[in-house]
Amino acid sequence: MAPVRTGDQLDHYSIDTLVARSGMASIFRGTDLRTGRPVAIKIPHPEMESDPVFFDRFRREEEIGQTLDHPGVMKVYPSDDHSQIYMVMEWVDGRLLRQILNEQHKLPPERAVAIAVRICEVLEYIHKQGIVHRDLKPENIMVDEHDKVKLIDFGIAAKSGSRRLTFTKLSQVMGTAEYISPEQVKGKRGDARSDIYALGIMLYEMLTGQTPFSGANPFLIMNDRVLNNPVPPREIDPAISPQLQETIYRALERDPKNRYANAHEFAWDLEHQDQVGVADRPELRDWKQRRTPWTRRILFYAAMALIPVVIFGLLLLVARHA
Repeated sequence: MAPVRTGDQLDHYSIDTLVARSGMASIFRGTDLRTGRPVAIKIPHPEMESDPVFFDRFRREEEIGQTLDHPGVMKVYPSDDHSQIYMVMEWVDGRLLRQILNEQHKLPPERAVAIAVRICEVLEYIHKQGIVHRDLKPENIMVDEHDKVKLIDFGIAAKSGSRRLTFTKLSQVMGTAEYISPEQVKGKRGDARSDIYALGIMLYEMLTGQTPFSGANPFLIMNDRVLNNPVPPREIDPAISPQLQETIYRALERDPKNRYANAHEFAWDLEHQDQVGVADRPELRDWKQRRTPWTRRILFYAAMALIPVVIFGLLLLVARHA
């Protein structure tokens, strides 16, 4: 099917403006011709419609979006008989948190905390509905002019009682390398505490202007969070209070059992910083010690061991042709 463009009409909707484009879909601002209300229309690229993994993700996002009813979640409208695959959602005036961070680099602590608390409120709601987002990141948070938030894109969300995707689909359900939890890195499905971890990463980024773990590729970024400790936020910006730094560390515990058990606990600490006790953490002392993935070490030593073999082979080849 030919791609939809601005100016087209799609069933009962006019396609007005292209808002965003990803590798899998385009999002347009449109108008519901029956009611006149503005809507957001998500349309897969034609080549993605035949991809069973993408189709599963798209349908999951639509199904979950229609079951949730909260001002902090972008509403997905019930689907009519569509002439092709697309999703109609409420139109939200605002910007992605990613756009805000790209422009401002980092946010004042008061604003970062306020946004994080509102995200906690949304997480508390969806978790009570048995849903884990699993891809929480600034690209999936809409922020309006009053810093109220809306959570979007439930494409890889998990719902209690739903089937578990197989290992062959692991790359599609693991989320984004910078925000993925250690348990997801290890191949586990993840639960509400995985969303807590991702929000801890975002809070660190909002406060410091950078994510806590890095690497040349997604594999190294994911391994960095399993092997190493981040630079303490106060090392980057001393204006961050010890209590706020402690709150971040509690959200970023590697073992989910040591993390905040739920979003309500996280929000409570954020709103009552004067009551947060500061722990004497080894992460504050040994964060400069860096370890590399064992696979990289093995490959390095294997390459070193092969050097004499390669040299001997080259010498033998030269001798035969002499």
